[in-house]
Amino acid sequence: GDGAAAGSYGYTNSGYSVYEEENDRLTESLRTKVSAIKSLSIEIGTEVKNQNKMLSEMENDFDSTSGLLGATMGRLRTLSRGSQTKLLCYMMLFSLFVFFVIYWIIKLR
Repeated sequence: GDGAAAGSYGYTNSGYSVYEEENDRLTESLRTKVSAIKSLSIEIGTEVKNQNKMLSEMENDFDSTSGLLGATMGRLRTLSRGSQTKLLCYMMLFSLFVFFVIYWIIKLR
């Protein structure tokens, strides 16, 4: 009777061993996937920080450009009160030129 019990016990142990090996394999696979997701989320966080920094710099650039254009428009209003229409046209053309140069510089950035 001991031989049958021992054989049955060996069979049971081998069954558990198969399940244990499968669990170990699946655990390692899950560990690899979790590690990949962790590194990806760290990279996403770094990219978000860089994008926020760039947006902040762009906001500052637009604020300074807005101030420059506001001052130019104030000067144009001052000129328009006089009768110097030719000078006003030159100033408007110059303002458009400056606007397009600034736009071009921002687009290249």
